[in-house]
Amino acid sequence: MKFNDMPYERVNLDELGKEIDALTDKVKNAADSDTVIAAFREQEKLMIHASTMSSIAYVRNSINTKDEFYEAEQEFYDMNLPAFQEHTQNLMLSFYNSPYRKELEKLTGELMFKNLEMELKTFSPEIIDLLGRENKLVSDYQKLVASAKIDFDGKPMNISQLAAYKQNPDREVRHNAYLAESGFYMSHADKLDEIFDELVKVRTEIAHKLGFKNFTELAYMRRTRNCYDPEMVANFRRQVVEELVPIVSELKKKQADRIGLAPDEMRIYDDVFSFKEGNPKPIGTPEDIMAAGKRMYEEMSPETGEFINFMYDNELLDLVAKDGKAVGGYCTEFPEYKSPFIFSNFNGTSGDVDVLTHEAGHAFAAYTARNFEFIENSQPTMESCECHSMSMEFLAWKWMHLFYGDDTARAKYVHLESALIFIPYGCMVDHFQHIVYDNPDLTPAQRHEEWKKLEAIYRPYMNFGNVDFYANGRGWQRQLHIYHYPFYYIDYCLAQTVSLEFWSLSQKNYADAWERYYRFVCEGGKKTFVGLCETAGIKVPFEDGALKEIAAGAVDYLK
Repeated sequence: MKFNDMPYERVNLDELGKEIDALTDKVKNAADSDTVIAAFREQEKLMIHASTMSSIAYVRNSINTKDEFYEAEQEFYDMNLPAFQEHTQNLMLSFYNSPYRKELEKLTGELMFKNLEMELKTFSPEIIDLLGRENKLVSDYQKLVASAKIDFDGKPMNISQLAAYKQNPDREVRHNAYLAESGFYMSHADKLDEIFDELVKVRTEIAHKLGFKNFTELAYMRRTRNCYDPEMVANFRRQVVEELVPIVSELKKKQADRIGLAPDEMRIYDDVFSFKEGNPKPIGTPEDIMAAGKRMYEEMSPETGEFINFMYDNELLDLVAKDGKAVGGYCTEFPEYKSPFIFSNFNGTSGDVDVLTHEAGHAFAAYTARNFEFIENSQPTMESCECHSMSMEFLAWKWMHLFYGDDTARAKYVHLESALIFIPYGCMVDHFQHIVYDNPDLTPAQRHEEWKKLEAIYRPYMNFGNVDFYANGRGWQRQLHIYHYPFYYIDYCLAQTVSLEFWSLSQKNYADAWERYYRFVCEGGKKTFVGLCETAGIKVPFEDGALKEIAAGAVDYLK
């Protein structure tokens, strides 16, 4: 079914709660395993419908944040879903404690119950109001950033539309674009501080009420980190600082030379400008890029061909930036229709191609798992989901000529170089959040100082010049994940490391790399992140030396 034809109705949470409670009683009083299994299947059906409706509302709200109807719908879910969690938690607890759990485990697998155990620790009825407040603050941030109307180049622009000017070959244009962006964020500096300060307080209070020392502990449970812990993440970050930051610093010196600057002349407005003649840009219109994407996936494999035609035929993409549209890009699902959906903001840069490969990686994985017997088995934890997307970006290299024509070599160079540059930045975002939530009483000014200290560790080459927003240690406030999805960003770093391994394999034997990737995707969420890496026969990023070996191969290619 086409997206615009999908009917929407607000989920009646009161009625749904009663149905869930009835299933809870049925499970608690079950006389045999068949009753428990039937109840599990029924709750899946109920939750699939509710999830589909809330996802439709979310997408339509983010496509047009000015649409008052869907803004109200999104606010309804933000404020009321937390209270509804009490019903679902009681039901899940009844499955977890059922004397017939082993019989259910045989169908769903043990990992689902391991994940469920973690999930059950993240909720209690006494935090319902706090969860509603947390959701509201996140939506406040999204609306604030989406409201941007920055006068530039003779027209009003949002943050996404301004991005193309930040890569302009004219250094003055780039500089002015950064100043314009800075001006918007600085004009809302107090509000950005206020929203995040309240988020830290609310999240910390939630953690304490649930019995955790701090929100960091709770966040690892929320993110279902079922095979690694903060110490393993800290060890990964240490390897990044020791082994990758020096490599990136050298790459930045070469970049300065390419664009005609001395290394000490580089400023933040030069950071994403890779070549003096300008960064590689996709050729053609957004429609041309979409047509190239269709051809690529049709040629990549029979499975990807079927997937992309399903997406295009059912208009399950909204890709072009426009007034009132939320910033960023994402993939979500409408499980009742077994349909993924891709949202992005095309702006004429290489990011347009990155979105079509990255978010399509997520969508392909969702499509591949659409017929799993249990939806709980269809999605792995998020770092594994990011492996789907980031690895797809590199597996698309064989078709980059469709997007870039004669500029393909430079496009590949920028993509690979950017992957190496990204990992330290992503680790900095993660490290910052550990500091913030381990020390929740920091003032906004102290948080900005901590960010500046981390910049010196993870990006020692960076000079912000007179771009106040970044120079004042506020650059983290444009990273929506810090507001929306706390502690998510390390997932990207781990996945980027895995993607570089798939890239390395693809350079030697593409068919082998694709086969390993497809094995990874086909398992869905039936295995942990470590288990999926083992299934694909690739190194786990936490292993000492894994990062060094991958980075060395990438540097050799760039040379």
